[in-house]
Amino acid sequence: MKKLLFLICLSLLIISAKAQVSSDYAVLVSSTITEAPPTVTLIWPAYATATEYKIYKKEKSDASWGTAIATLGGTAINYLDTEIIIDSAYEYKVERTASSGIVATGYILCGIKMEVVDYRGTCLLVIDTTITMDMESEIYQLKKDISGDGWSVEELHVARDMQPIAVREIIISRAEANEDINALYLFGRVPVLYSGNIYPDGHPEHQGAWPADAIYADVDVDYSDVTVDNIVAFRPENQNIPGDGKYDQSQLKSKIEMQIGRVDLFNMPSFVVDEATLLKRYIDSEHNFKHGIYTFNQRGLIDDNFGAFGGEAFASSGWRNFGPMFTANEIYEADYFTTMYNDSYLWSFGCGGGWFQGASGVGTTTEFAADTVKSAFTMLFGSYFGDWDAIDNFLRAPLASGMTLTNCWAGRPHWQFHQMALGENIGYSVRVTQNNTVTYEANIFPHYVHLGFMGDPTLRMHNFKPVADVTVSQPEDNTVAYEIDFEPSPDIDVLGYYVYRSSTEFGKYERITTMLINEPYLDETPLPGYNFYMVKAVKLETTPSGSYYNTSIGITDSISNNLTAIQHIENTQFELFPNPATNVITITFDVSLTNAPYAIYTLEGKLCKTGLLDINQSIIDISTLTPGYYMIQINEQYAQFVKMAID
Repeated sequence: MKKLLFLICLSLLIISAKAQVSSDYAVLVSSTITEAPPTVTLIWPAYATATEYKIYKKEKSDASWGTAIATLGGTAINYLDTEIIIDSAYEYKVERTASSGIVATGYILCGIKMEVVDYRGTCLLVIDTTITMDMESEIYQLKKDISGDGWSVEELHVARDMQPIAVREIIISRAEANEDINALYLFGRVPVLYSGNIYPDGHPEHQGAWPADAIYADVDVDYSDVTVDNIVAFRPENQNIPGDGKYDQSQLKSKIEMQIGRVDLFNMPSFVVDEATLLKRYIDSEHNFKHGIYTFNQRGLIDDNFGAFGGEAFASSGWRNFGPMFTANEIYEADYFTTMYNDSYLWSFGCGGGWFQGASGVGTTTEFAADTVKSAFTMLFGSYFGDWDAIDNFLRAPLASGMTLTNCWAGRPHWQFHQMALGENIGYSVRVTQNNTVTYEANIFPHYVHLGFMGDPTLRMHNFKPVADVTVSQPEDNTVAYEIDFEPSPDIDVLGYYVYRSSTEFGKYERITTMLINEPYLDETPLPGYNFYMVKAVKLETTPSGSYYNTSIGITDSISNNLTAIQHIENTQFELFPNPATNVITITFDVSLTNAPYAIYTLEGKLCKTGLLDINQSIIDISTLTPGYYMIQINEQYAQFVKMAID
């Protein structure tokens, strides 16, 4: 009954404001560029009742816009900026006033031939231990895909029944130990941290603590659990009393330090298959997207069932972001599910009167389960489901659908993703939005704890097919150098290739080629011990926001010449059986090991497989290995030669 009354109320509000639409509140700005001389021309559609445009410009990292650099008349549809330097990023705000009194804004990050980003930082992959053993090969693939996109990767395994405050303390200690950690990827049912005394969806019976992942990323301040005492919420999870493990704060206490995203497909029975299967499918989907196997039309879809809504214009989060991504001509208003069951849109937005499992006029979780929605990135908005820790929740549902990789509750406040059109990963934009107070149009509830992001924070918009069959070998006539060879990317626009090197598989890869190459590379000064090599294809990506040198995901291979330096122990610390083995091998220990890393190498030193071992006994899937002799290295100190034969 509460849902029915809510939807009737919304209908009355929409009718009273039917002369306005959400796009009235967004300037759909895009750009064109020239290289000689370097210029940026901002472009937007004509708006019949516009009276004035103001143009603002700032450095990418600045929080303030300062004074306008230009004021234009209401008939203006472009602005030329000649104060441009190649490989420098500039952010613009276009502000439009109209005779109706509506003030609209648009944002765009522009640049010309922005240089390749070789390294983005360390991603701390926080994994629910419940699914660790069931997904060993998938987790390994996930780490390779994160690493291949310019990140070093650390793992943190936590039990789903841990207290969230305890998990946060571990994350803080990891961040203090490694200042390079700037992204958190919560995978599986990582404990849900709650905070606040809020109801941003406008329903008093929903007031209390909401899921607050962003606090995990705010590692330099303390949060309290002593003042809020509120049990009015109908969901026990939202009730917040002193000492219950839920924080008091409704707003983030400081600018958060790290990017954060969550992939959590727990308690989604509408999808029939179990949680582990859904998580495996997500990893496969993002692998296919990052490797250019899944492709989407470069356009945005908007399904707006709120309209202007008294000036809040929730769907302006779609209009405002899609302009710099695709241009105004590639934004379409259409039905969310019936359209994207058949046709692909890289980005989409849907909003309507909501409940935990759906939004009126958009659809339900059941519809995400019924067929694959062909949209990589989406935004959804409506009542209730922004509180995403509920059965069959509509905010988490897109990630279980098959091709959709991210989602957020966009409308209170608005979200900013326009930086992705110039090559930024989505976690960058998430952090900008979570830290925003006055820099960008926000509507209400900016910098509040409820701004949760569903998806891998390392994802980027523009992917293409990488190289294949990277191999590292030692030339017969050279005992020092290593040759890195590869099959070229099939993308016709590739300009060349960069080679990177690291001493560890998931550590920081340094670029060792100063220029683009198009043939095998000889590394004449390899590192002592293990050498992990990565090859990336490079192309010049041109978008409605400018141009930047884009890289494919990196493909790796490894080699070592110091296996004899490893201590070999004959069955004194651990045993392996059966040996020879076929599809799996079991390892038992005489010593206690917790989450001990293992690696399987050929006798020539090529890495074949990595993972983590549990206390006393672990089972390793070796079905993907070819027959032959291998070495298993455990905890980087114990090693054992093992014969593995596949029937």
